[in-house]
Amino acid sequence: MQPWHAVLLGLIEGLTEYIPVSSTGHLLLTEWMLGITSKGRTFEVLIQLGAILALLSVYSAKLWKIASTVRDDARTQSFVIGVLIAFLPAAFVGALMHPFIKGVLFETPLIICLSLVIGGGILLAVDRMEFAPRYTDIMDIPPATAFKIGLCQCLALIPGVSRSGSTIVGALFLGTDKRTAAEFSFFLAMPTMAGAFAYDLYKNVDKLSMDDATLIVLGFIAAFASGLIVVRYILDFISKRGLTFFGWWRILVGGLGLIVIAMSGS
Repeated sequence: MQPWHAVLLGLIEGLTEYIPVSSTGHLLLTEWMLGITSKGRTFEVLIQLGAILALLSVYSAKLWKIASTVRDDARTQSFVIGVLIAFLPAAFVGALMHPFIKGVLFETPLIICLSLVIGGGILLAVDRMEFAPRYTDIMDIPPATAFKIGLCQCLALIPGVSRSGSTIVGALFLGTDKRTAAEFSFFLAMPTMAGAFAYDLYKNVDKLSMDDATLIVLGFIAAFASGLIVVRYILDFISKRGLTFFGWWRILVGGLGLIVIAMSGS
């Protein structure tokens, strides 16, 4: 992997992590088409730290408010508990199936492309549905509902499905509006991505070298910068324009990938 590869992949990570198109799917397909890879597929997870910090920086004021009121405010306590228990299903399944996910799913472009196309069709269908939201503020989502959203997040362990996509769609069916679904996906991303980062670093630290560190730093910076832009504007975009754009984008990328697979015989 060359430095420009790391920057390109970092930009893709930041631009796609918080929208329902699957950042992992985009990263893996880009690497496959460029003919590059990372040791143990660790680079793809570690540069997520840049996207995580972008989210934390934009939401720093809201996170501080939550932290400062959680001891005394029952509503805040319920929200924090909800996020934590929503994180658990994907954490458990991800750790249990880590070898299969990294060794099989991450190495199968066909699965990624099909997931992108199918997921795109689901987004198009969901965006045409009429929902009657019960929750228009993330703080009002009860822990039981949050846990069910967390179960939906487990689908994103298949590359190409999209963590934000699965949680947004799940949240819509469980009674939120689009903006609330996307924002809850943000908060659920914090422990989920941080946990994936820590676990992958622990499993692969012995495989990393100083050359890898340089590439990871470049990818981190690019992911942070592009992630800042997306986090600042994506909630308004989704609340005003819905999910249709992302559905067609997924179908386009997945379809092109399928064409390349068919032509190459891979």
